[in-house]
Amino acid sequence: MSQLILSSLLNGLVYGLLLFMLSSGLTLIFSMMGVLNFAHASLYMLGAYFAYGISAKIGFWNALWMAPLLVGVVGALMERYGLRHVHKHGHVAELIFTFGVAYLIEEVVQLIWGKSNVEYREPESLMFPLFSFFGVEFPAYKGFMLLVSVLIFIGLLMVLTRSRVGLIIQAAITHPNQVAMLGHNVPLIFMLVFGVGSALAGLAGVIAGPVLGTFPGMAVVLGSIVFVVIVIGGLGSLKGAFIASLLIGMLQTFAVAINFQFSTLFNALGLSPGDEGIIKDLYRVSVAQLGPLLPYLLLVLMLIFRPRGLYGTRDV
Repeated sequence: MSQLILSSLLNGLVYGLLLFMLSSGLTLIFSMMGVLNFAHASLYMLGAYFAYGISAKIGFWNALWMAPLLVGVVGALMERYGLRHVHKHGHVAELIFTFGVAYLIEEVVQLIWGKSNVEYREPESLMFPLFSFFGVEFPAYKGFMLLVSVLIFIGLLMVLTRSRVGLIIQAAITHPNQVAMLGHNVPLIFMLVFGVGSALAGLAGVIAGPVLGTFPGMAVVLGSIVFVVIVIGGLGSLKGAFIASLLIGMLQTFAVAINFQFSTLFNALGLSPGDEGIIKDLYRVSVAQLGPLLPYLLLVLMLIFRPRGLYGTRDV
C-alpha cells in the first residue's frame, strides 16, 4: 500500500508540475494582457517538435534552450502582426484569431513532420533511476522535470514581484498611458510578455515531449486541461496556477491508482443495480474511468461556489 501511495504521489507531482509549466505561460499572458490564447497548447506542441529536430542534430541540451527561444519568437511575431491589430475588436476576435493560429500550427506540424509519433527521447545522461524507495524507482529525467518546474515558479514570482522589470510590466497593464509618458515602450512590453509566455509553453513541450509522446494531437490532449487549471487557480494568479496544477495532477493520478469500483460501494450499502437506471450504469464504472472527468467536475464546483478561483481577484 505504501508503495502505491508513494508511486502515485511522485507521478502526481510530476504531472502536476508539468501542467504548471504549460499553464504558467498562459497565466502570465492573461494576467499581463488579458488575452486567453487558444493557441497556447499548440505552441507547447511546437516546442516539442522544434526540440526533436534540434536534438537530432546537436543534442538535447542545446534543444533545451534553443526550442523555447524559437517558440518565443513565433509568439512575439504572433502578437506583433496579429493580436495587436485584433485586440481592439474585443475578446471574441482574439479567441477566433488564436483558434485559427492553433489550427494553422497543427497543419504545419503535420506537413513537416507527418501525422505519426516521432522518436523524441530524453537524453542518455538522464536515463538512470534517481533513487529507489519502497521498491519504487524514480527516473532522473522526472527529477529534472520537477527541478525545472520549481525554478520556473520561483523565477517568475521573483521577477514579477521583486524586480523593476516586473513592476514596469504590471504598471503597463493598469496604467499604460502613464508608463508610456515615463519613456517606456508599452507595445514592446506587451510583445515581449507574449513572447516569454509562449517560450514557457515551448519549454513545457521540450520537457514533456519525451515522457508524454510527441505527436500532432498532443496539443489537444492538454489544451483544455490548461484552461481548467487557470480557472480553478484564479485568472491571472501564478500562485493559484501552481496550486491548481498540483491539485489536478494528484487528483487524476490517485484516481487511476486506487481504481475503486462503484459496485463495492453499492454492495456495502445493500443496493442492487436493477434492470435500468443510474445505479445500473454506475455499477460497472470505476473511479479510474472517471479520472479524466474529475478536473472538469472540480471546475464546475469551483464556478458554482467560488467563481474567482482559489487566488483570483475577479470572477470568471
